[in-house]
Amino acid sequence: MTILVTGATGTVGKHMVQQLVQRGIEVRAISRNPQQANLPEGVQVVAGNLNDPDSLIPAMQGVRAMHLIISSDEAYGTLQTDPRIIELAEKAGIQRVTVLVSYEEGPVEAALRDSGMEWTLLKPCEFMANIVVDWQESIRNEGVVREPFGHALSARIHEADIARVAVAALLEEGHHGQEYFLTGPEALSRLEAVRIISEVTGRDIRFVELTEEQARDKWREQGYDEESIEFFVQMGKNPPEIGYTVLPTVAQVTGLPAATLADWVRDHKDDF
Repeated sequence: MTILVTGATGTVGKHMVQQLVQRGIEVRAISRNPQQANLPEGVQVVAGNLNDPDSLIPAMQGVRAMHLIISSDEAYGTLQTDPRIIELAEKAGIQRVTVLVSYEEGPVEAALRDSGMEWTLLKPCEFMANIVVDWQESIRNEGVVREPFGHALSARIHEADIARVAVAALLEEGHHGQEYFLTGPEALSRLEAVRIISEVTGRDIRFVELTEEQARDKWREQGYDEESIEFFVQMGKNPPEIGYTVLPTVAQVTGLPAATLADWVRDHKDDF
């Protein structure tokens, strides 16, 4: 059996590839830059682009199951997942698909629901990996995290746990038609998250809480438009309940507990 993984070098995809290889599964990985993929030995790395469905046709041949990411301009530059991929996957004989879903469902998910393939939607809350993107530089250089809304809660999830759920859904029966909302095992504030990073790394890391106006200025300097900034503010002031409600889904699907933030920091100590 061959499994096709799109976004194979991404935050979740690289963990999926590694976990599948460890299980002895043949993996075909899609990358826009195959020469720079740096994936485990034995993985078939092929070029492909999600906004050019025809580029994926050769990679789909002989594949039984596929993992698909839903990409957006904000997260992936100019990349947009084209819903025609679903039609091509079904024509190629792919039987089972998992999809890493963005905030809201769109045309790709709709096409998948209308297809004859088995499907599972993965809907994780905030990635623990976002900590590297948002805080790594200031922690490394200054031992400081500057953020607004220090008490806002998030049930952050380890990216490897998202991958474990995806792998289970691709390899096992019983996941068709499921929408899995995925969280870590604890809801933590930004203050608490910084404290845990400090304790695990052994570094003295301070949390400096920004005012709302300071945060808005910071995001403007980073190039965000006013609509995005307003979204960030509202998410900080009134985070949606689903973002901080701890769910047992990871353990129910995989049989193993979800990793804590302390576990994640131990996995990423070199980043800090």
